Amino acid sequence: MKKCKILYSILFFAVCLLPSLGMAASKTETSSENRELAQFPSLVTEEGLNVEWLPEAGEYFQDHFAFRNELVTANALINGKLLGTSTAQGVIQGTDNWLYYKDSLNDFLGLELLSDRSLYNIAHTLSMMQENLRARGVDFLFTVAPNKNSLYPENMPYYDSFKVTENNNLARLVPYLEKEGVAYADLYQAFKGEEEILYHERDSHWNNKGAAFAADILMDALGKEHDSYEEEAYEVRKDYIGDLDEMLYPLATTPEEEIYYEKTLTYAVVGEIESNFDPRITTVNPVKEGSLVMYRDSFGNALVPFFADAYANAYFSRGVPYQLSDVDTNQADTVIVERAERFLPDMAQSPPILYGTSVKLEEEPKSLALDGASDVQILRQGNQVQLTGRVKEEYLDTESPIYLRINGAAVYEAFPMNITVGEETDDGGFCLYLPAQAVISSGNSLEVLVEKDDGLNIVYQSELKEETDQ
Repeated sequence: MKKCKILYSILFFAVCLLPSLGMAASKTETSSENRELAQFPSLVTEEGLNVEWLPEAGEYFQDHFAFRNELVTANALINGKLLGTSTAQGVIQGTDNWLYYKDSLNDFLGLELLSDRSLYNIAHTLSMMQENLRARGVDFLFTVAPNKNSLYPENMPYYDSFKVTENNNLARLVPYLEKEGVAYADLYQAFKGEEEILYHERDSHWNNKGAAFAADILMDALGKEHDSYEEEAYEVRKDYIGDLDEMLYPLATTPEEEIYYEKTLTYAVVGEIESNFDPRITTVNPVKEGSLVMYRDSFGNALVPFFADAYANAYFSRGVPYQLSDVDTNQADTVIVERAERFLPDMAQSPPILYGTSVKLEEEPKSLALDGASDVQILRQGNQVQLTGRVKEEYLDTESPIYLRINGAAVYEAFPMNITVGEETDDGGFCLYLPAQAVISSGNSLEVLVEKDDGLNIVYQSELKEETDQ
């Protein structure tokens, strides 16, 4: 009996130590959970002894222990296949083998909706971009790639019973886009009208047929001559591994069908890229006309071949905030902004980097307050300056434009934006970019002007000193 207990104890500790001892032979270098793995901590840092070494070492072990992906997969299979629940933080286990991205859940349920002012911030910023580009002879189009569960909710699990409203952020944004005159291609309504499912079951994005469908709609909206894929021949292969599938079952993914068009494409990529997920892609097509800049996210990756094949020159960027200097660099005649539905809140916080243009006031503003704004600063960033701050709620209407007057002379309209303060979001923020020579280095008289129903008012006035972005 004593020998049995000893053998049992040895076996127990061997099993417990196996993940640690196995790290020497089997290393986990990548994560299937769409995040960076913890790095091994240093015992000594620039500040001296690392007092957080033990918890950081624990995080490293948690991310790197041997057979981690195997154990993660086994646990996910037990929970997913037997219990119908997801073990991956970012994945929702749906019915009939469908997977959904958890970041889209608030949109689906109608929770944590953007304020009306936030919706205005998005729409008015897009309108300002459009106005600036059209003044330079550049066409502009904005579109939103719908969340998968917005289009195909039938396989969502029990969450559906907690839905608060169907009037989510996208539905509420559309009237603001219309009021601001933003050129908008409504992909939600277009996809909703199709009987065929055009998204992957185990991925968060549309399939190639869905991407071709979206590209047709966008180019039709632009009046761009292009080859439609509606009748194009294609091959179906069961070889696609979805992003959600990889997150949930890293070593037991299930291939699903993907569409591969047989059409020969005539564009070429400039330089080397790993895939269409690269942050910046430049393409050329000598047999086509026009120049495109597309600001896109992961949904736009599948759009790259269709637009690259339609334009003589195309530049695809995943950078945020949008660098509108790209338009001049690439001599673009068309700009498309594509954003996933779940990222609409981010749009309210990331105005583009675009120099403000001076405006002429139709009336002299009344002085309403000298402290109606806070956190106002001028920050130098190379050869440009950024002016930011936030107007207090009582001095703003939902659709109030914000202007900045510098040194009592030039007046510029600022981009309205949301600013995160602690754990709260302030929708009364503003941002303005100017060439550095537009302000003086020793001090600047800055006035914040707000247009309300009762007219134009000065709500803030102060002398500001320029800070340097290190």
